[in-house]
Amino acid sequence: MIFEILKKQHPLARFPRLDTVLMVEDFIKKNDGGFRKKQLWLNLPKKMMYQTFSIIIDYLIVSGKVSVDAEGKIGWIYYSEDAKKLLKNAHLFWRKK
Repeated sequence: MIFEILKKQHPLARFPRLDTVLMVEDFIKKNDGGFRKKQLWLNLPKKMMYQTFSIIIDYLIVSGKVSVDAEGKIGWIYYSEDAKKLLKNAHLFWRKK
């Protein structure tokens, strides 16, 4: 599903390796909401092509791991550990249709 969406957005692109995606994820987690897209790309610990970086950011947005605020800053929003803790509370639950 996500691959098909990204393939439509970037039909001729090569997709990044897993270690590159994880490196970008970790950097965003550590600098949550601190950088805009280009600033984030310039401050990464390992340099990469901007096209590759854009594909990674698109993947993270589509998969629901990051979001972009009104100022254009990228923040991490996927906290699975916190969600599991909150769902243990009796007043918070998933509704089944």
